[in-house]
Amino acid sequence: MNPEKQHTQSTPILDFDNESVRAYAHQHAGQSGNPTEQAISLYYAVRDGIRYNPYKFDLSVNGLKASTTIEAGEAWCVPKAALLAACCREMGIPARLGYADVRNHLSTARMREHMKTDIFHWHGYTTIYLDGKWVKSTPAFNIELCEKFRLRALEFDGQNDSIYHPFDLDGNRHMDYILFRGEYDDVPLQEMQDSFKEVYSGTTFSDEDADFNVDVNREVALEG
Repeated sequence: MNPEKQHTQSTPILDFDNESVRAYAHQHAGQSGNPTEQAISLYYAVRDGIRYNPYKFDLSVNGLKASTTIEAGEAWCVPKAALLAACCREMGIPARLGYADVRNHLSTARMREHMKTDIFHWHGYTTIYLDGKWVKSTPAFNIELCEKFRLRALEFDGQNDSIYHPFDLDGNRHMDYILFRGEYDDVPLQEMQDSFKEVYSGTTFSDEDADFNVDVNREVALEG
């Protein structure tokens, strides 16, 4: 699929018309002017500069939009992917959003208790059009989190798909892709909301009194 006009446009969630998103994109895209180099630079800025926090769950336009993620400095996979797409579009690089259902072996006891499952529906990633093809990139897990859990940090070279490894550094199961749902021009919010109500009925994701990083440190210490 070749890029179309909508792949470089702003939306209420991919709100690069917001000054904070525009500034963030230009700050982290680098000075080369080469789209691939810009996309790579933006990928690492979002991967490591925005801390992964699945407890900060807000499935609304305001909760998912790029400007909110920049202000918070932390987010779960869907808004992190949206921020990367918004930044690429601000730089004139076509970008879309991809989703998959995954079995995630990286979780905390609190998450498992809330979700009642290890299957994460609508895991988000970004697809970027570079050198004549769409390339997948997954900016969710920041490098510090990967080091704590001994995961293979996802690198992105602008040429090859960057999706989760099935095993961690110790050979344990890490991530299984169960279903690729496809790629979208914008976050399919209503479809996601309907799906979450069906598969996570009664689940409370957001926990304002909890700290994901504290839980991670506690569980890593117990395993060590």
